[in-house]
Amino acid sequence: MNYIVAVLLGGLAALLANRGVAIFNDGLRPIVPEFLEGRMDRKSLAATSFALSFGLVVGFGIPFSLTTHIILIHSILLGTDIIGTSFSFDKKGAILSTVAGGLYGLLITLGLKVVVELFAKLPVNFLPSLGKVGSPIIVAFAAFPALVVAYQYGFKKGATTFGLTIVIRQLVQKYGTFMFDGSKVVLNPDGMALLVAMVIMIAFAMREKAATDAPGSNAMLLNIFAARVERIKKNILGLALMGGIISAAISLHLVAGDPISLNLLADGKTSEAGLAALARAIGFVPLVATTAIATGVYAPAGMTFVFAIGIFLRNPFIAFIGGAAAICFEIYALGAIAKFLDKFPGVKGCGDQIRTAMSRVLEVALIVGGMIAADAMAPGLGYLFVAGVYILNKTAKKPLVDMAVGPVAAIFFGILLNIFSVLGLYGA
Repeated sequence: MNYIVAVLLGGLAALLANRGVAIFNDGLRPIVPEFLEGRMDRKSLAATSFALSFGLVVGFGIPFSLTTHIILIHSILLGTDIIGTSFSFDKKGAILSTVAGGLYGLLITLGLKVVVELFAKLPVNFLPSLGKVGSPIIVAFAAFPALVVAYQYGFKKGATTFGLTIVIRQLVQKYGTFMFDGSKVVLNPDGMALLVAMVIMIAFAMREKAATDAPGSNAMLLNIFAARVERIKKNILGLALMGGIISAAISLHLVAGDPISLNLLADGKTSEAGLAALARAIGFVPLVATTAIATGVYAPAGMTFVFAIGIFLRNPFIAFIGGAAAICFEIYALGAIAKFLDKFPGVKGCGDQIRTAMSRVLEVALIVGGMIAADAMAPGLGYLFVAGVYILNKTAKKPLVDMAVGPVAAIFFGILLNIFSVLGLYGA
């Protein structure tokens, strides 16, 4: 069933990209109207798509996918952006992009499985140690709401939120196991700390209201680009199918929407993974809603609530219905969301900061995780290698994004150990 879902996921995503209906790369989405309205040709659009997405597939999506048995969805949907924009904007191009996208989804699924099997046959199988790359994420993630509050409302309020997060985690760690009605209940300290921190963050955001009742920027944007919003509504069937397939794929643990929920799912922490995906979705509401209204191009995963739905609804068929319904609701709610963001500017501001805060927490957690993984492969030398790669990357002409340095360095270190083993420089 996983292979069928992978084919459907890749095929439909490539078709939607080919028709300019949905694009996964946030940077490419605003460029697509230039092509749709005749100010850019297809070759330029395809070249731009390749330039923006290929590095992320190789340097971000695939390294994370190799650390667990779950595929980071960027590996598939950034690739289908490239495939969809590379074929002509006619009936033949639509068919070819659908077929190529479906094959790509299947090959990514099969290919990663083959890679895992090949690694197991190497002199030094470093994949078990590589899984440690994500271990700090699970604990460190509860810090991101405090960082959002600090960015938006200042250091003191951020520090207060962080202090409460630490206290709540320790209280749950100490007293979170108890008997209820004859059954043993165990509260997860990381999950509870994250939940409380998010409630505090949302409380801060809701306290900030617009100064006047005058129409805000988003509401005016909605009036100016009414035709582009109508274009999204006309394609609601394809977008709903896409959302449903993504939710079904998540429920099968075939893909994950981000490195945080990917590692939590791989670690069996489903509730925490769902909360992480939900928090991330809140952060994406302002970005996706605003770009959708302004460009008439949606995201295949919409506002990314489909990821949380897929995690919480573990039956793929029910998840499909839930994901499709969520996308329909999002599209018809675009107008109301724009007015809501104008009424509560704090929510919009926090939404913008959530993405930044998550990235900062991930950067730190992943470089630490890369060091832990490399040190598990070869104590001492692993720390030296990852630290050296991180520092040297800063001086490169085309550096990797900081978030990818830890996983990529850990993978290359594992390969280096195999070369050392062949040369007799490592192992017994």
